[in-house]
Parts: sequence; C-alpha cells; structure tokens
Amino acid sequence: MALSNTVIGAINFVAMLLSIPIIGTGIWLSTEADNSCVKILQWPVIILGVLILVVALAGFIGGFWRIPWLLLFYLIVMLILIILLAVLVVFIYMVTVRGHGHIEPSRTYLEYNLDDFSGWMKRRVRSSYKWDRIRTCLSSTNMCAELNQRYRMAQDFFNAHISPIQSGCCKPPTKCGYTFVNPSYWISPIDTAADMDCLQWSNEQTQLCYNCNSCKAGLLANLKKEWRIADIVLLLTLIALIAVYLIGCCAFRNAKTEELFRKYKQGYV
Repeated sequence: MALSNTVIGAINFVAMLLSIPIIGTGIWLSTEADNSCVKILQWPVIILGVLILVVALAGFIGGFWRIPWLLLFYLIVMLILIILLAVLVVFIYMVTVRGHGHIEPSRTYLEYNLDDFSGWMKRRVRSSYKWDRIRTCLSSTNMCAELNQRYRMAQDFFNAHISPIQSGCCKPPTKCGYTFVNPSYWISPIDTAADMDCLQWSNEQTQLCYNCNSCKAGLLANLKKEWRIADIVLLLTLIALIAVYLIGCCAFRNAKTEELFRKYKQGYV
C-alpha cells in the first residue's frame, strides 16, 4: 500500500508539472498586444491551469499522506478538468479553422477580409461597444510607429513581412490605390469606391485604419495565429494529462486491491 501511495503521489506531482505549460500559455497570450486588448482566451486558460495545479496538489498530498477521500476528490475533479481542457482545445481549433490572407499585386504582405473568419470570431469585433474598447487599446500601442522607423522606402515596405494586424490597421487597403509616403501616411487615393475601408482611412496617427474592417480582420488573423500555437501546447499537455490520469487510476485501483488483500489476510474480511 505504501508503495502504491508513493506512486500515486509521484504521478500527481507530474500532473502538477503539467499545469505549468497551461498557465504559461495563458501568461504568454496576455503579454501579446492583440490578446491583451481583446481579453478572450488568456484568462480561461490561466484559470484552468491553476485549477489543474490545485487539484494535482490535492492528489499529491492524498497519495503521500494516505488520505483516501482526497485521492477520490482528485480522480473526480481531475476528470472534469481534463474534459474541460479537451473542450477548450476543440473549441479553439473550430473557431480558428477559417480565415486566411489574400495576395495583392506587388506586395509581399497579405491582406485580410473580415468575412473569411468564423462567425464566433467576427462577433468578438463587430459590436461597436466592444470594438471601441479594442480600438483604443490598439491605438495606444507602437505597432504602427515601429513600421515608420523600420521602412523608409516604398519598395522596402511593399516587400516587408509585416504582421496581419499591422497590414490591416496601419495602412489603407491596397485596392484603394493610395500613394505611399511612409508606412502610416498615404495620400491621393485612386479609387475610394473600391472598398468601404478606403473612406475610413485617416492619416491622423491615432485613427489610421482602426475603424476599418480590414483592421478587425487583421486582428482576428493575429489572434488565429497565436491561438493555434496555444492550441498545440494545450493539446500536447492534454495528451500527457490523460496518460498521467490513467496511470493514476490504475495505481489507485492497485492500492485499494492491496488494502483489501491485506485486510483479508489479517482476518477482517
């Protein structure tokens, strides 16, 4: 029994370690400018990671100090948390499966269309109330200003690999036909009727294309890229957690079997 309890405790210690990449993923998302402005995924991930850490700690204590009810609590609650993590992994994949960039003539960077993204993602940015808050947050960052420092010549900028959110928010759509002055200052549009965003563009550095649908699409494309990375980490952690949980269940069953056998030999059964 003591050996089985030690094994259970060691397994739960591994489960505690597996909460670290989950919490770390949430913290990483919260440090990204776009995610910190939207505030959708990072807190559920962090909270789920902390809960897994707490429950695994309970199982660790129950295993080493032989507290059966604590081990039972661990087995039940950890199963629920694993199911929640699996649901989260599937959800992230489903909402990010759509949305891709479009190639524009003589441009290395891609441009994005809001209608290409999933309905759930679009609803995060279509509400004027939500977007006003997000727009204010984005305009306070230096993501557009750094483009002005990095690219002085038009051709250098056209050949640049800029992020989706910079492509959507820091410049007008290519189809409008604006003339490049610097990455966030454009003049003399050729066709303002080509896209509604052509009329939304402003050379005012606090406005730019933050009111454009292309900015919303660029934000979603950025989120998709980062969420996909997070989803891979969560999926790998989920697989490891399931393996650890199954091993823990086997160890717990063996411990109960050993206990019953010991009682039988002592004449209690």
